[in-house]
Amino acid sequence: MIRFLILIGYTMLMLFLQVSGRLNQYINVHYSYLAILSMLLSFVLAMVQLILWNKEADKKTEHHHHHEDCHDHGLNKPYQKGIAYVLLAFPLVVGFMFPTVSLDTSIVEAKGFNFPLSKESVGDPDVQTQYLKPDTSIYFDKTDYNKQMEKALTHYIKDDKVTVTEENYLEVMELIYNYPSEFIGKTITYRGFAFNSSQNEEANIFVFRFGIIHCVADSGVFGLLTHMPEGETFKNNDWVEVTGTIHSGYYAPFKREIPMVDVTKVKHVEEPKNQYVYRSF
Repeated sequence: MIRFLILIGYTMLMLFLQVSGRLNQYINVHYSYLAILSMLLSFVLAMVQLILWNKEADKKTEHHHHHEDCHDHGLNKPYQKGIAYVLLAFPLVVGFMFPTVSLDTSIVEAKGFNFPLSKESVGDPDVQTQYLKPDTSIYFDKTDYNKQMEKALTHYIKDDKVTVTEENYLEVMELIYNYPSEFIGKTITYRGFAFNSSQNEEANIFVFRFGIIHCVADSGVFGLLTHMPEGETFKNNDWVEVTGTIHSGYYAPFKREIPMVDVTKVKHVEEPKNQYVYRSF
């Protein structure tokens, strides 16, 4: 019965995340079909466990007890079963009981940021928090990655203006950092939240979006350093739309050249309902 309750709990959790709109803060929305499949699979397995439980409830023979033990996979002691059930139920407790909070500049301020990747692990030695440049090269071999980037680049180099949407945000940022010389001189328009870095001696402002490549484990904060028109100042978490010219400049805190934007037009915009952007493949 406990197995049935845990499995039906996973079904309800996936349904809850879908209906409440919270799923997009855990995984790339382009993979939402996987959550639907897992919900259906959990429901099927829950029904199987319910049928087995009903059958076992009608049996009181020694053969029944032996048959039941065969399904415990070695977890014969009560405390072993208890630990296993607690571990299986823990994601349900977190999913239902803990609120989902959108990331903001306080995360960046707390951790600081480095380029291209922070050395700080997020619990898995193979996962690192990404900053400024989305890096999808870790999911492909070098040849395939270069081919994909070069193919994507052809969609943007022919125009003098680069319009960034929520759909192509991460792709454009990755291309700008990979091929800065191809974008120098182009006009770019994009939206994001302002971040005043304490490392930035010239008081230029980063304009960022939080993005998810596959899931929250490879999420990061992505965007460009902007040089605002004289007299334009913004607080952290102010949402703005900027238009300006891309150029390359030396950023002392990183001790390297990075793409920047000389902003010619900027305006306040409303904070979007979903602050995240997602990588399309």
